[in-house]
Amino acid sequence: MKQLFAIETNEQLPSLQSTGDRLFQQLITYKDKLHKEFELNEVPSAVLWTTADLATSTFSEIPIPAFTSRNMIIMSPDMEEWKRLFKMQLEEKNLPEVQSFYENLSENHILVILAHELTHHINLFPDEFEEYGDSIWFEEGMCFYLPPKLLLTETEFTTITEVEERLVQEFESKHGKHDLEEFGSGAYEGSLTSIMYDYWRSYLRVNQLVEGPAKGDVHTVFKWYNEWHQTGKALSFTKYLLLNPRINLHNTI
Repeated sequence: MKQLFAIETNEQLPSLQSTGDRLFQQLITYKDKLHKEFELNEVPSAVLWTTADLATSTFSEIPIPAFTSRNMIIMSPDMEEWKRLFKMQLEEKNLPEVQSFYENLSENHILVILAHELTHHINLFPDEFEEYGDSIWFEEGMCFYLPPKLLLTETEFTTITEVEERLVQEFESKHGKHDLEEFGSGAYEGSLTSIMYDYWRSYLRVNQLVEGPAKGDVHTVFKWYNEWHQTGKALSFTKYLLLNPRINLHNTI
């Protein structure tokens, strides 16, 4: 992978390059781990570092300055911009512990976002880069799960889980308990929170699968996912999990 930079003014380059270099070197280590343990056989050609404004206006129209395609990861490494974005998710709700968490994010949490984008490239997702394929919630949830699990301390991982549980509880009355198979339907509302709500729920569901019936083994969950895929996906992955007696999921979700 290469590093590329997209800027509007020369003054933007030093900060992008300094942070980008640090994150990129750590990403290479994460890449090697994915290659050894999670079938990362092909990687994007480059990480393109840019500003949050360019990421969300020129390179994309989504309000989140990190995304990937088959060939390139595009991301802003601007810590202050990410803090602002995360706090926007709260929609001015009084959640002091969550706000404090966002205000005190470390660079490791930005690394997790970058690693999320690379995780999409592992071959354990058979529908790789098909536009919102069947049961996309699982891929998104797993891409939320693996990076903090592999890159952060146990305490940091637990804190992230608690924050996302709190956010789901807080916004459930507004955004509902719809089936995870409807992942992305909230995006049509246009708010950042409506988009992120399904990501939080998907992450928590994957965490429940790994820590519950899979007994801590993430590869077991991938095995179920690929078994489902090989059945021809006549049922949604959610229904497959619920109806499979070997998994015994009813007491988990």
